Amino acid sequence: MSQIQTDVIAGVGLITLNRPEALNALSLQMIVDLTSVFTQWRDDPGVDVVAIRGSNKHGVFGAFCAGGDIRFFHDAAIAGDTDLDAFFTAEYSLNNLLYSYPKPYVAFMDGVIMGGGMGLAQGADLRIVSERTKMAMPETNIGLFPDVGGGFFLSRCPGHLGEYLALSGQMLIGSDALATDLADGIAASDAMPGLWESLTANSELTAQQRFDQLCDLVSEPSPVATPGWLDPQIDSIFALPTVLDIINALEQADNDWATQTLQCLRQRSPLMLHVTLEQIRRGRQLSMADDLRMERNMVHHCFHTAHLGRSGKTSETVEGIRALVVDKDQSPQWNPARIEDVTSEMVEPFFDSPWPADQHPLADID
Repeated sequence: MSQIQTDVIAGVGLITLNRPEALNALSLQMIVDLTSVFTQWRDDPGVDVVAIRGSNKHGVFGAFCAGGDIRFFHDAAIAGDTDLDAFFTAEYSLNNLLYSYPKPYVAFMDGVIMGGGMGLAQGADLRIVSERTKMAMPETNIGLFPDVGGGFFLSRCPGHLGEYLALSGQMLIGSDALATDLADGIAASDAMPGLWESLTANSELTAQQRFDQLCDLVSEPSPVATPGWLDPQIDSIFALPTVLDIINALEQADNDWATQTLQCLRQRSPLMLHVTLEQIRRGRQLSMADDLRMERNMVHHCFHTAHLGRSGKTSETVEGIRALVVDKDQSPQWNPARIEDVTSEMVEPFFDSPWPADQHPLADID
């Protein structure tokens, strides 16, 4: 069975992610198929609007996309499988396509949406969440960084929320995503099917008019409640120059939020906390295409960390995935083991391109 399902009805291209047993985690084939569909519809005058949703084991909605298939990352890195490189090149190319998509694009972000799912949704013109949306970029927990354009879209959250979300992997529930500017509208989960159908139901309206109507239906009519985790100190602490400065400030803050945040960061990969902070700071000054080129360099170094003499099984990312989803011992052996032991000489080479500019895998995106 195909891992994506597509249809065109009344000028609207409809996509359903259909890998529910894996919470619609993206395989290379899904990315290739999605790129083909979005490209075809971009150039098809019979398609005026595009919408995407996920499926779960019981039907549609309830899960959007849990990210990339990290077990595949683990196995491919150990085996030296070239599909790993192909995966990231194809995924980031798709992310860029969606950010520059010329037709109205709607993402129904019901249920789990993490990592690669955010890459699919954040380029949408209308990003709809529900009360059961669980959104996060938790990559530092597996020795990776928030990729798929995370350096671009997280850095554009209000204030220094981007640094906080990128380093901590804080879960956003429902309307939390509106408070962080990572969603545009909210609807009850049981209303999602009706909203989806409204895009194609009224033949007296154009597809554009139905899209505009949907925007009005899901726009938040009143101020969004401030999430409990959104502490006033986030901006001042996560604006500090270095991860160590952030850690020291959290230690001195002496409140529940600071204590919980400190405990969270101490569990993440020390190396990738430093790399991720630099990513967000650089991403704030970059276009999406340039950010994705930077992230393509970074992800290469995650699996081929030549400057630290690490690759494949010994890489930080493979170790993080091993601990979380393979052996499930929840005890990654981070290297270095302490935030205090990471140096700039360990971090800076992650941003060096392994390719000449004209041979970069993403040289052609803009």
